[in-house]
Amino acid sequence: MSITYKDTHNFNEKELQELFLSVEWSSGHYPDKLVIAMKNFKTVYTAWDDDKLIGLICAMDDGIMTAYIHYLLVNPAYQNSGIGKKLVEKMKSTYNDYLRIVLVAYNAEIGFYESCGFKKADDASPMFITTLWT
Repeated sequence: MSITYKDTHNFNEKELQELFLSVEWSSGHYPDKLVIAMKNFKTVYTAWDDDKLIGLICAMDDGIMTAYIHYLLVNPAYQNSGIGKKLVEKMKSTYNDYLRIVLVAYNAEIGFYESCGFKKADDASPMFITTLWT
């Protein structure tokens, strides 16, 4: 296994669909929208096993103060091998001069994000208006 990391916004629908569905995210049922979304994110880092997309992290930002990590996903066959942490480190490095890096974590993933340096807010809760089922 030879994992490489790239900074890219260009994907085909199949690559994104396979990755998103591998983690059972309903976004994977909208690969045409994901292709456009990836082009619109400010920062996108990816992990590849040869020509297979196996991991992705992306963020939006305001240009100076706050960055929002929207997606972090790693194909389950490659999880627990440091790929997620490497992608988070790339994002932290990119935004190291920003005052805040924000993300919404599922409860089951809080421990992972805490191990990457994030802290759970005591006085805030994520809120959504969504039609997605994951």
